[in-house]
Amino acid sequence: MNLFDAFLAEPINILPQDGVVNFYGEVMSLTEADFYFNRLLDEVDWRCDQAIILGKLIETKRKVAWYGDSGQKEPFSYTYSNTTKYSLPWTPNLHYLKELVEQKTNETYNSCLLNLYHSGAEGMAWHSDGETDLKDNGAIASLSFGAERKFAFKHKTNKEMISLQLKPASLLVMKGETQKHWLHRLPPTKKVLEPRINLTFRTIQQ
Repeated sequence: MNLFDAFLAEPINILPQDGVVNFYGEVMSLTEADFYFNRLLDEVDWRCDQAIILGKLIETKRKVAWYGDSGQKEPFSYTYSNTTKYSLPWTPNLHYLKELVEQKTNETYNSCLLNLYHSGAEGMAWHSDGETDLKDNGAIASLSFGAERKFAFKHKTNKEMISLQLKPASLLVMKGETQKHWLHRLPPTKKVLEPRINLTFRTIQQ
């Protein structure tokens, strides 16, 4: 799918049916995007992601971090791939980006799962974000920094596929019944050598 390479006046729903994925284009300048990419690379408490598969603990090369609202009785927990993460308090830069995304999308979020892909060799397999911790049909906003990468969707029933290129500062929001009917992935590629940081703002219910 070829979309405008810069700011969009209004978001575009890229799904033809069974859900809403609004693409907002780039929500800041490339200079600003580079600034936040470098700050996040240095400031975030990056850790290798973990999953328990067939009873074995697996660590990925891709790194992750989990941040969320403060003032709770205990940190937010988020469970996926049979492992549980506990949220860290927002850094000033992450809090600013959360407020920016909330303003652009007219949604609210209380947490953020961050992903660091060191190169195109690292990706994400087909999946949907259907964890019980998440707000049912809640919005998940994806903000990208660093290398441009392809992002793809596949309908669970008719196997229709939609893909687009996510440039630095691109904002994408999945909501409604998208997770029930569509899978999404970040396919690996040998053509990309630079790192990418992806922020996924979401709402945890506890």
